[in-house]
Amino acid sequence: MDEDVGGEEYLFKIVVIGDSAVGKSNLLSRFARDEFDLHSKATIGVEFQTQVVDIDGKEVKAQVWDTAGQERFRAVTSAYYRGAVGALIVYDISRRTTFESIKRWLDELNTHCDTTTARMLVGNKSDLENIRDVSVEEGKRLAEEEGLFFIETSALDSTNVKEAFQIVIRAIYNNSRRKVLNSDSYKAELSSNRVSLINGSTSRSSCCSR
Repeated sequence: MDEDVGGEEYLFKIVVIGDSAVGKSNLLSRFARDEFDLHSKATIGVEFQTQVVDIDGKEVKAQVWDTAGQERFRAVTSAYYRGAVGALIVYDISRRTTFESIKRWLDELNTHCDTTTARMLVGNKSDLENIRDVSVEEGKRLAEEEGLFFIETSALDSTNVKEAFQIVIRAIYNNSRRKVLNSDSYKAELSSNRVSLINGSTSRSSCCSR
């Protein structure tokens, strides 16, 4: 890993979770390589891409992990989540069943990750407005209830994909800076700080326009 001028290293692991075929792999490929595959196949096992992002003049490397949403691959979860400091929980706005699965995915995330993990609820496939099955308001409401960032994206036409990852990466970066500045009381304070950070940003970051 490269070091920034101050000698600090930033490599953040982010996981992308959600039901099968909600577009997790295409969100990752659009973010990391600006590519989209209409005929992408279900991910088997685990894949990850590393993308470098500039945050306040610092070089931040985001290692984004994508794995299958099908039940038969759930055995990879504990290793998959290990070390994750950010998560995108993805549903398909045209399939209500994928939205109804979000709380189960959040339960799994809570089981394997620290509560300070930066979390973004992502309503993907906003290009399918004509067959929308989950309203923007429902997505916002769930995000507010669970203390999550919220955004709607389209991996197909690139809408809000980079923004979704950048919001999460910045939240992780801010958390890490807070840790450096106040390492002794970091865990005690971050729980309360995270709530105000997430809730304060939800209204500003609810990028739901298509």
